[in-house]
Amino acid sequence: MKENKDCDLNIEELEKAAAMLKAMAHPMRVAILNLLKDGKKMTVSEIHQILGIEQSAASHHLGILKNKTVLKSERKGKNSYYFFKNKTLEKLIHCINRCSEKEDTK
Repeated sequence: MKENKDCDLNIEELEKAAAMLKAMAHPMRVAILNLLKDGKKMTVSEIHQILGIEQSAASHHLGILKNKTVLKSERKGKNSYYFFKNKTLEKLIHCINRCSEKEDTK
């Protein structure tokens, strides 16, 4: 794909965006991202307990999201806390939630 000057499309940016969306496109990862929205920071242990999944599964999903720059982590003592890398991605989760809600059937 060529860079289109009129649309200001950059292939590297498009590929990065597609990789981020692909990483987010899993039900458990959407659930994790919902836990972390609104500026929350959580550990792997907290996430696996709330979602009722194995800690290794939570770590696996968090690793994918971190690798694709959806999430960041910071270490405090023995724990690593995961959180959104930027607010724009956090807004995307709110948008996904609104789009997936069932319409009111009055």
